[in-house]
Order: sequence, then C-alpha cells, then structure tokens
Amino acid sequence: MRICLVLEGCYPYVHGGVSTWMHQYITVMKEHEFVLWVIGAHACDRGKFVYELPDNVVEVHEVFLDDALKLKEHGNQNGQLHRINHFSEEETRSLRELMECSHPDWEVLFHLYHDRKMNPMSFLKSEQFLNILTESCLEKYPYIAFADAFHTMRSMLLPVLYLLGSEVPQADTYHAISTGYGGLLACLGGYVYRRPVLLTEHGIYTREREEEIIRAKWVIPSFKKQWISFFYMLSEAIYKRAFRVTSLFTNAMLTQIQIGCDAEKCRVIENGIDYDRLSQIPLKEEDGWIDIGAVVRLAPIKDIKTMIYAFYELSSRMENVRLHILGGVDDEEYADECYALVKQLDIKNLVFTGRVDIVQYMRKLDFTILTSISEGQPLSVLESFAARRPCVTTDVGCCRELLNGKEGDDFGCAGYCVPPMYRDGLAFAMEKMCESRRRRIRMGKSGQARTKAYYRHERMISEYRKLYREVEEAYGRDWI
Repeated sequence: MRICLVLEGCYPYVHGGVSTWMHQYITVMKEHEFVLWVIGAHACDRGKFVYELPDNVVEVHEVFLDDALKLKEHGNQNGQLHRINHFSEEETRSLRELMECSHPDWEVLFHLYHDRKMNPMSFLKSEQFLNILTESCLEKYPYIAFADAFHTMRSMLLPVLYLLGSEVPQADTYHAISTGYGGLLACLGGYVYRRPVLLTEHGIYTREREEEIIRAKWVIPSFKKQWISFFYMLSEAIYKRAFRVTSLFTNAMLTQIQIGCDAEKCRVIENGIDYDRLSQIPLKEEDGWIDIGAVVRLAPIKDIKTMIYAFYELSSRMENVRLHILGGVDDEEYADECYALVKQLDIKNLVFTGRVDIVQYMRKLDFTILTSISEGQPLSVLESFAARRPCVTTDVGCCRELLNGKEGDDFGCAGYCVPPMYRDGLAFAMEKMCESRRRRIRMGKSGQARTKAYYRHERMISEYRKLYREVEEAYGRDWI
C-alpha cells in the first residue's frame, strides 16, 4: 500500500516524541511505501531533516505556512492562482461558516481553492469578506477595534486557504498524525483522489491548542474564544471524514467522541517501545547520590521551569541529589530562560546534557521525572519503566494510568503523580522517591512488568497493520 503520512511540526525536522515514534514506525513497516506530506512553520527549514529517511519513504512534499505571507492578490510567482470576483450563494455560505468557525462545507471550499485554484487574497481583500466581518463584529465584538478583528481574521484564515491550494501527493490512503492543519490536508487528499482517510492522535490536538491560546500573549483576549473554536472546527473536519480514528488510551478516545467523533470509528492503539533494548540496562549502583533524569525537549509545554523550581526546593532539603535534563532545544528563547533561571537560583548539581544516547545514559539514573502541561502517552515514561526506573509525572494524558495501571492490572504502582505546575507537590514526590532505594526498586519492577505486558513496539505495529488491512478490506484490494 502507498500511504501518505500527513505530519505537522515534527518528523523529519525535530528529534524526540512523535518524530521518534514516526521514524521507528516507518522503518518497521517495510511492506508499505510511504509518502511524507509535512507542514512546517518556516520555509527556511526546507530540506533540513534531522533523520536519514528509511528506504520505503518514496516522496517528501513540504508545505510551509510562512509561504502564505508571500502570496500576491493577482496570482503567485507561477501565475497559477486565479482571482474570483463573484461567489455563488453556496460558496458565500461556506466562507461565512468558515469565518464563524461553525460547520463549513469543506467540499465546497476544496473545490474553490484546490480545483478552481482561487487566490486566498482575492477573498481576503473582497467586499464579501468585509461585509461578513462587519456583520460578525457588530454582533459579537461591538466594542472591539475593527482593525484588531480584521487582522485576527486574516491571520486565522490565510494559512487554511493557502493549504487548500496545495499540490496533493497521490496515495492509496491519507493517514494524518494530528488534527489541525495536518488533518485538513489529509481530508484534502481524500477529496482529490477519493481515497480513505485515517487519523492517529498522540495527544488531543484541540485541547493542546486551547491550553496554548489561553496562555498566549500574542492572541488578543477578546478573540481567544474565536481561535479556540477555529481549531475545534479543523478537528471536526477530519473526525467526520476519517474512516478510522485512533488514540493512545481510553480517556483520549472518550475526549474525541465528546468533541464530535463517531464512536464507531474510534480505536485505542497504545504506544510501544523497544522493550528488549531497554530491559537489559542494569540498575545504578549506590554511590551516595540520587540521580534524577528528565528525558524531555526544552519547550514550554514540557514546563521545564516548574521542574527547575521543584529541584531547587528538593536540593535545599537534600544535598546528595542531581538532576540531568536530557534533550534537545525545541524553543531557543524558552531554553535561554531556563538556563538563566538555573543561574539566578544558583542551583548546583543540575546539568543540561543536550541529546544523548538514552540507553547508555539511563545507567546513570535512579529514577525519572516528567513535568509536562500536556501529554498523550509519553514514550519517555515507558522507556524509563522498561529500564526498571520508576517515575514522577504530572497528571496529564494517561500518565496516571501508566503509573497505576488500567482496570484489571495488578502489577502495582510505578511512581508518583502530581498536578501540573505544582512545584511543591513535585518536590515532595521527588523527595519520597529519593528516600528509599527499596521503594524505587519495587516501583521500577512494577513499571517494567506493565510495559512488558502492554507497551511493546511489536504489539503496537501489529495493531496498525490490522488497521491498514481494515482499509483494504473495506475499500477492496484492487481499488487500493
């Protein structure tokens, strides 16, 4: 089967997390050909892959959102976009619904922007756009500066309209690894070639964007609700079109259903890790120190600052503790703030290692921590468990389920779970973990047994192979 994987902001440009998962996934699925349709933020990243692509990746199609800013009203550099001066009643209604973040007819919009190659700027500079925006402002934002509404709406719509005009790679099925912009492109692929669409969510994209927008300084407060509705609208598009929708754990699936996905489409396929590679790592010998590891990218969503503050509290109570933050930089500005915070607090025994060989470095660690604000089913926790290292995590995604087990799981507790951004609770949980080697060994064995039973990579791959066979059986092997 020729599978188009639609990715946003991850593989093959950055290491870790979904990117690691994706690379391993493609490498093992040697029986399939993969086309990568990847969305990046900046065109300057074109071709800058941090992975050597497996042989079964046969094409890569890159789309960059900042290219939308280069569009001119009268066509692009190749003169392929067209200006449309009049919209039918159906087209006007769909464009209005798009602006209102309600339920646009995506088929109509695909036809306009892909088939007829409508220039996004011809609508955003049109009288129809201004009329719809004016009516919306009078109804929803009567006391907000019109200029703020105008620029917000254009910022919201331009990337979407630009993406709808993308060249679509041909494939037998379009498999998106998130909703949002990636999910929309998968729907476009399904529309153009009349092929099935699949969705796999590692985290619930809409909830993650909602959390970011609530905290974001760049979003005008009056329009935060509009931005949140916008991302829910994009998720709805692929939830409706997808043949199957997978998630990593039951609560994530229930959230998908709550947001609007048909329960009949939904499946849970847990993450999997290379258990055999990690389970042979010996425990660290006692040397008078307790070494704590955080396998994490330096990014705001990982909340490294709370980790630093909590370790500062811990090290004020215990002298023999060290923290190793193992991972690359995802956000340069945030990373600099983290380095500055360590210096400001004058924290000793904290090291930023950068990217390391986790198998080798795990030998130096007694246990690991994860302080994310949002997660799905973190691979770093599963890897730590496979190596018999217990964890302290925030209560996000399915972390509590990983630590305590699902219903019917009697392997035992494998760590401590605290609310996100709760530095005192995190410090207390780390202190409890530091107090007893016997407790760490017991919890580590529980985590290892749970991972061996439920979270092996080969088990996960088997489930995705079944998913692709379902597509073949539903649509016919000859058709695929």
